[in-house]
Amino acid sequence: MRLPESQVAVLNAASATDERTIAQLAEATDLKPETVTGAAFDLRDEGLVSVTETVEEDVELTDEGVEYADDGLPELRLYRAAMDVGDGDAVPMGQVIGASALGGPQVDIALSNFARKGYGHIDSGELVPDSDVDADADDEAAALAALAAGDHVDADVLDQLESRNLVVRRERTIRAVTLTDEGVTALMEGVEAAETVDRLTPEMLTSGEWEDVEFTEYNVEADAPEVRGGKKHILRQTADRVKDVLVGMGFAEMEGPHADADFWINDCLFMPQDHPARTHWDRFALDVPPMEDIPEDLIDRVRDAHLNGVGDDGDGYHSPWSEDFARAIALRGHTTSLSMRYLSGHEVGELEPPQRYFSVEKVYRNDTLDPTHLLEFYQIEGWVMAEDLSVRDLMGTFEEFYSHFGITDIQFKPHYNPYTEPSFELFGRHPETGELIEIGNSGMFREEVLRPLGVECDVMAWGLALERLLMLMYGFDDIRDVHGTMCDLDLLRETEVLK
Repeated sequence: MRLPESQVAVLNAASATDERTIAQLAEATDLKPETVTGAAFDLRDEGLVSVTETVEEDVELTDEGVEYADDGLPELRLYRAAMDVGDGDAVPMGQVIGASALGGPQVDIALSNFARKGYGHIDSGELVPDSDVDADADDEAAALAALAAGDHVDADVLDQLESRNLVVRRERTIRAVTLTDEGVTALMEGVEAAETVDRLTPEMLTSGEWEDVEFTEYNVEADAPEVRGGKKHILRQTADRVKDVLVGMGFAEMEGPHADADFWINDCLFMPQDHPARTHWDRFALDVPPMEDIPEDLIDRVRDAHLNGVGDDGDGYHSPWSEDFARAIALRGHTTSLSMRYLSGHEVGELEPPQRYFSVEKVYRNDTLDPTHLLEFYQIEGWVMAEDLSVRDLMGTFEEFYSHFGITDIQFKPHYNPYTEPSFELFGRHPETGELIEIGNSGMFREEVLRPLGVECDVMAWGLALERLLMLMYGFDDIRDVHGTMCDLDLLRETEVLK
């Protein structure tokens, strides 16, 4: 019997009485594991070996788990410090935390697990430990020590450690090979190694050698090493898809700085300088020199709109307006700063209607992190300049835009903005939860915005959330799964944005 060299090697290394794993056979034959696997499947198809598969679970400590295995769980350190300092009596929390040498997020971890495990309770800023607790009998601490030593632990404790991100569990398939009776017979009768090639080369074609060689069969069941190359992030894929759609709808793209003068970010939008969104709590101000490159006549017109309003019946805010504040630099909280630059003619010169512009860029806000809010995210900015525009034109634009992504259930809610009137928010229905989530804000720019910019026709505008669009398209319920330090890497690798 003639067989490829790798199959002969595996056949000779296999046993009829003992199962031998792919790793053992690879070591015995000096072949790569994937080569051994392919040869084993080929031999199995010939009836010469049997291949069994078992699934095993690997458990590995995370960096945090290794730290706690070495230094002790934070709640245990807190409990022991409380017992040492107060000898079982109530102790001021600050004193206990100082004695435990815990810092940063470990303090919160210690406090939450201290109560969960019944080590004591907190009363009026004091820690009251339970002196009857046996701290040396902590199941999680024992499990961490066992895992560090390479031992197995109880599944329930393992689930708890996994929920605390102290361990990572992975499944792997173990394949084992055993000679069949036919395989033993073949070895006894003699097996020769046939020279085989695994690819056809131009040299073989030109020389005619291909007629005399034996080609290796292609085994679609053989394991192959997993190769994880770089790929475009799903948010960037979605952004590119949005750009394609908007360009197809006749829009041109805007570009501009991420760090800009507050004048372009807010003042041009008729946002009063004492508005809560312009305080240091909600914006990221930068300690850099103010922006000098702003037209003086535009500053005067914007200042006048804030102080006195626009037109005979206009009325401003009658609140202080500071040019220094307007020139100060901050990270943009919305890409509408680009719209102001373009509509004013400062960026590309004076524009004549009709015009359509958009941007899909990052913005920065000092929000509280939750499933739908981030400190930095992508905004789909857009506006249309034309004569006799109405809210119906704006709604129709949204319906056409979202239809390209298979989203047809868009709802509108009246809203107030300092810079648009009328204004409304957009809501879409989440495909998994059925809940309405806000996906954008829009309206018709007010005269107080347009007149200082020198625009004498209607302008409808909007700011849509790219991440919220992604949630409606794929049913994600927590945007942190695709953006930031908590993102799901497998989800990012496997999800593709449909064209």
